[in-house]
Amino acid sequence: MTANDDARRRDAPGAGGGAARLHSQAFDVLAERVRTGRLPAGTRLLESRVAAEFGVSRAPVRQALAALAETGLVSRGEGRGYVVRAVEAGSGSAPAAPPPVRLSSTASWERIYGEVELNIVSRTALCGWRVVEADLAKHHGVSRTVAREVVARLHQRGVIRRDERSRWYAPGLTPGYVAELYELRWTLEPLALAKAAPLVPRDVVAGARNRIEAAVAQADALDGPALDALEADLHGDILGYCPQRALLDAVRLYQSLLVAHSFLYRWNPAPYPTEPFLPEHRQILRALDAGDTAHAAVALEAHLRASLGRANARLQAVKCGSRPEPLPYLKPLPG
Repeated sequence: MTANDDARRRDAPGAGGGAARLHSQAFDVLAERVRTGRLPAGTRLLESRVAAEFGVSRAPVRQALAALAETGLVSRGEGRGYVVRAVEAGSGSAPAAPPPVRLSSTASWERIYGEVELNIVSRTALCGWRVVEADLAKHHGVSRTVAREVVARLHQRGVIRRDERSRWYAPGLTPGYVAELYELRWTLEPLALAKAAPLVPRDVVAGARNRIEAAVAQADALDGPALDALEADLHGDILGYCPQRALLDAVRLYQSLLVAHSFLYRWNPAPYPTEPFLPEHRQILRALDAGDTAHAAVALEAHLRASLGRANARLQAVKCGSRPEPLPYLKPLPG
């Protein structure tokens, strides 16, 4: 997604290349702690606590925990977080408590991007917002260069635009704008899926299918981060294998509502007993796993068409009940 496009494909934990991304660093530290027994079996790992220790946002921690689950070192716990599984420790002596770790990134903008993106998109259900670059830098204690990079990434992601006076703004998620975004998504994403399908490793599809099958079986117990991860499996990771860069960039541009959904999943009461997208994703992933790309693409289009009404309903609920705290770099637009 945005700053981490194709991250799991191009920069999986342990992969070679340049400096590791934050999620790779987090994976390496946590995996070492589990394997050496510093994190004993039964320990519960929560995104928020790990992120606070490492000094990073929750997004890279979420990716690292999901990767740990795929390797079998942890499993999703009942309710929130993950639970460390039993592994053979490397030493018979009692392990020392793990020392605090602060992760570092070669890109300063990554440290604040996730928070800024969520702060903006979670407020667009209420109205449009002017984004003031200088105030953004001051609020987060970063340079104007870093703030400018964050703004550029937000623009690339489709979260913000320039007006006729070259000022940055985030358009409000009105019903008409939401309909426009979804129409573009159900036009582009099935095409991207058809292009991606031959290139997605079988284990990636199988893993996504296993996770959605498990999610459907315990749908009433899923929390916001779990729903985020399930959305990312299909709309982020699998579509990320699309080889046509221009098409993939266009898809990413119109996926800004996924960030809004992240906010809605976390902070608003669920309007449905179970999430309607779960069986829809399962149908798509079952078709992909069976090699039926045409059926998967048709099912994806149907899923996105059905999602339009639900998205507007969620956004209306936010508009009626949400009053987020003011931020100095966001100014509400009239109308």
